[in-house]
Amino acid sequence: MASDKSGNHTPGEKPEDTGVPSRRFNTFSSLGAPAFRLYMVGMFGQMAAMNMQMLTRSLLVYRVTGSVTAIGIMAVAGMVPHIISSLYGGVIADRLEKKYILMLALAAFAALSFGIAISLTTGWLNAQTWWILIVASVVQSTLMGLLVPARQSIIPALVGREKLMNAVSMNSLGGNAWRLIAPAAAGFMVEGFGFGSVYYIIGGLYVWAMVFSGLLPNTGKLPSTSESVLSEVREGFRYIRREADIMWVLIFNFFAVVLANPYQQLLPVFVDDILGVGAGGLGILISVSGIGAIIGSLVLASLPNRKRGRLLLASTLFLGLIIIAFSFSKSWGLSLGVMVFIGMGQVGRMTLTNTLAQHYSSDSFRGRVMGVLDMQMSFPGLAVFVAAWLTGIIGVEWAISSFALVLVVVSLLITVFVPRLRRLD
Repeated sequence: MASDKSGNHTPGEKPEDTGVPSRRFNTFSSLGAPAFRLYMVGMFGQMAAMNMQMLTRSLLVYRVTGSVTAIGIMAVAGMVPHIISSLYGGVIADRLEKKYILMLALAAFAALSFGIAISLTTGWLNAQTWWILIVASVVQSTLMGLLVPARQSIIPALVGREKLMNAVSMNSLGGNAWRLIAPAAAGFMVEGFGFGSVYYIIGGLYVWAMVFSGLLPNTGKLPSTSESVLSEVREGFRYIRREADIMWVLIFNFFAVVLANPYQQLLPVFVDDILGVGAGGLGILISVSGIGAIIGSLVLASLPNRKRGRLLLASTLFLGLIIIAFSFSKSWGLSLGVMVFIGMGQVGRMTLTNTLAQHYSSDSFRGRVMGVLDMQMSFPGLAVFVAAWLTGIIGVEWAISSFALVLVVVSLLITVFVPRLRRLD
């Protein structure tokens, strides 16, 4: 197969052929690697913390301020720091030992969570000082940009490229298993004991993740270079531009995250103003989406490494349609059922995007590709702000469904007019 000295592959071809035949249904094969099992145990802490915070942060802002716009402001606040830190985080992941990046970032997450908990229990955080949450959002977004490229790009070093989709699916499965428990538990804890108690637990879970990340084996680092970090960021973009397969995966992902994610941040509006089920109901709603995500993760983990481009396009199209259905549901039972399918669509889109981006990346640029992929997760903040603004004009149902409808149109257009993405394995 044609390749250059840096390990780049000819566009349209798979970067490596290990010669190992893929077994069609080997759902848990990546867990056979001891290092990956250790990674999963550590990530359980982070996944649990993030799923609890998924419910807690937006609801806390909404309860403290009573303003939908405040949710949008908080989402936008971390956007620029995340964009910058993700790009630098990709370079760092390519040059430094990844497990130490994980440990430092997780320790900082723990300190930040304990700080918010103390602010809540002492009364420092209230309607007049909710700016504390804005500052926390900025800091957390910056840390996430440094953490995620290392967290994602370490996986191939633990399991090998042949089992990459299986490992990414198992990682998603672990996170979504916690989604069944953590958001519902956080919702009932908020009602019973207050927001502060939830943030103390979140901090402890980040400490768990930090400790187990420290037990991971060293995966090695690339040789040092005399180039500046900014030069390496630019080289990463040049690499993506050269590799059309990776470029189209990232372009499509940009549209998907911007158009599909706002509904999640505005769920507090749905549960309080439309469904009338409160924090406990919000936790159940998010947890139920985890059922669909678990089903989706198991299916993807069992599939062979074939036709993943088509699966990505189909799952994203399906996600847009099902979000439209959720937007106009006024029935608690119907909304619960629809959220199962939203979970399936979301995990399909995210897992396949991550797998394709890593699979077609060379080892020397994988961290930077993951950095750009994570950077794109910042842009939904602006979309949430726009959706929150539209909610005040046309209502949350029409605001969210409008974004989802555009996602459906984009998915159809790319399916028809970008055969390169459709044909990726």
